[in-house]
Amino acid sequence: MICVLLMAAGEAWESPALADLEAHPGVVVLKRCVDVDDLLASVASGQADVAVVSLDAPGLDPGSVSHLRRHAVRPVAVTSSASHDLDVREHAQRLGVTTVVGAGELASLAQVVTTVEDVGDTRPHALDLAGPAPGLDDAVDGEGRVVAVWGPAGAPGRTTVATGLAAELARRRTAVVLADLDPYGGAVAQHLGILDEVSGLLSAARLATADQLDDRFASACRGIGEHLAVVTGLPRAERWREVRPAQVERLVERARTHGHVVLDTGFCLEDDAGSDFGARPARNALTLTALEQADEVVVVGAADPVGLARLARGLVDLREVSGTTPVRVVVNRMRASIGWSEKEIAGMVEGFTRVSGLHFLPEDRIGLDRALVAGVPLGEAGESALSHAVATLADAVFPGTAEASPGRRKRTVRRRTGSK
Repeated sequence: MICVLLMAAGEAWESPALADLEAHPGVVVLKRCVDVDDLLASVASGQADVAVVSLDAPGLDPGSVSHLRRHAVRPVAVTSSASHDLDVREHAQRLGVTTVVGAGELASLAQVVTTVEDVGDTRPHALDLAGPAPGLDDAVDGEGRVVAVWGPAGAPGRTTVATGLAAELARRRTAVVLADLDPYGGAVAQHLGILDEVSGLLSAARLATADQLDDRFASACRGIGEHLAVVTGLPRAERWREVRPAQVERLVERARTHGHVVLDTGFCLEDDAGSDFGARPARNALTLTALEQADEVVVVGAADPVGLARLARGLVDLREVSGTTPVRVVVNRMRASIGWSEKEIAGMVEGFTRVSGLHFLPEDRIGLDRALVAGVPLGEAGESALSHAVATLADAVFPGTAEASPGRRKRTVRRRTGSK
């Protein structure tokens, strides 16, 4: 008796395939899985022998197929195209699937399921990330610097800082990629006036799965001027399930060959222990992967009692995640009305973690509103104390880029350097 898991991802062939499989005397359909996550969780029971999957299912990648094989589940892919089509064969090979049932062959599915043999994982184990993507110049020698912008809950200004840093580098004619990796609803596109409904992050994830991200990286980006490439975030927060850590790693690796990289992340650092057992991706994996890939983490906190308390707790939590990665703290919306001086706030911050630098960004609601309404980076909405402070922050985070800045502005914003 062959026990089968069926994951058709809403394809039209699901109903006839299910009828044929259930009618076969040697086959038992254990479950109809709704998506890849459900499939991967179901194989952990150890009862299934074969997984019949849609070749084009969202989220199906080499890691998913490898997980099936580790649980002795043989994959059979079904496609609405001809099984001998060259694109179909290449796609299946990249995934590590050796048995494909195509258009006109569905009647043989039950027979295939009962006779398929596991011939092992044939997927490629290395990627060549050397080639440039069409339309994007190799603008740095070697690899760019990766900076993850993180902050605790409460909207302290992570996206404002991330977009400000990226836009400032672009203003200095330095190539930069800004990627929105917030699994709870990123806002980079809205900050920069990008109205396209296509998600760059989802596009990059699909290209990484198909082993095409190197060649088609440009198609996942939206250009803002000549030097800023933006990978927009999730169109809806619930679609975080379609992006996996390995895909984020490949995106960052490819992005840093183009220029410096700024990653806008989510707020939560909690790891989902359930993912270890069901092999489903954890929601916070996007943020955790971004922090793992970063050369430096910029932590943003709000300059008010609630924001500073969250910042203090966040720095403690981040220390367990970031390890030895340098941490730079930005206290946002600094204003005299809170009653604390920069020195007092610096003493609090440096008491919780060792920082490579501490920066203060002044409150500038008028300038931010002007930039958001116009859909432009902060620096393009007019000069202000805040835009000067972001430029000073960019000097510290991306050393060596200041010399390329046209029309250097006088810096009057104070910066403290951690000494602990």
